[in-house]
Amino acid sequence: MSDQYAVIGNPIGHTKSPLIHGLFAEETRQDLSYTAVEGPLEPQGAFAETVRAFIANGGKGMNVTAPFKLQAFAMADERSERAELAGAVNAMKFEGGRIIAENFDGIGLVRDIERNLGLPMAGKRVLMLGAGGAARGALLPFLAAGPAEMVIVNRDVEKAKALAATVGGRGALLACAYRDLETMGRFDLVVNATSASLTGGLPPVPPSVFSPEGAAYELAYGKRLTPFLRLARNAGVRTIADGVGMLVEQAAEAFDWWRGVRPETRTVINRLTVPLD
Repeated sequence: MSDQYAVIGNPIGHTKSPLIHGLFAEETRQDLSYTAVEGPLEPQGAFAETVRAFIANGGKGMNVTAPFKLQAFAMADERSERAELAGAVNAMKFEGGRIIAENFDGIGLVRDIERNLGLPMAGKRVLMLGAGGAARGALLPFLAAGPAEMVIVNRDVEKAKALAATVGGRGALLACAYRDLETMGRFDLVVNATSASLTGGLPPVPPSVFSPEGAAYELAYGKRLTPFLRLARNAGVRTIADGVGMLVEQAAEAFDWWRGVRPETRTVINRLTVPLD
């Protein structure tokens, strides 16, 4: 019987994870089955019961997507530092009766930016819009990349300051309000980690933060030219990207964590990419 893996979320019909991991398994010749599980929203404890039933049936690992990342964090026996900082997990593996939890969102994002887009962050000015779960998951990998300065901006500036305080001493990190951006000059990389694009909205970021020689990155994917990316393009930014590369790269990190072999990602990224027009 093939080793069993799955992604769990609700809703789950839109997920690309079975396709991605199926292509990875084919490429690396790994004998595994990867399915999508729609987890129950209620009653309380039903999510944990679903995960434990999957383990009891021979499950080896799971990806976790909305709205269960916090519940997965709570039920883990062991968590990585990245998962601890994010307060959420997007991957679990099951070994010796224990649930080990990770968060690969940030490292997948950094890998897409630096390797696929060819934009190393070392010595650059980086702006992160938002201080929620996506930003929390990205913070440690971003600081490890060695930017000259990283700024977190959020409507609730106290939330941004609290996030920055959790990693004090890891790098040149500043938290501010959107109004402060008017006088902060241009950034080499601007990342939209807010949920605004999911509803067609736009965070109140001034066009002056964009550098034409820099890049704008939208974590949402499959939305074509979001309001954020349109703003960046109108500001003259040459390199714009959405989160499909991050999606594939974090999946490759999980695959390697589970199977001990890292698949090639370019073919899968190309297959899933939607033109940004």
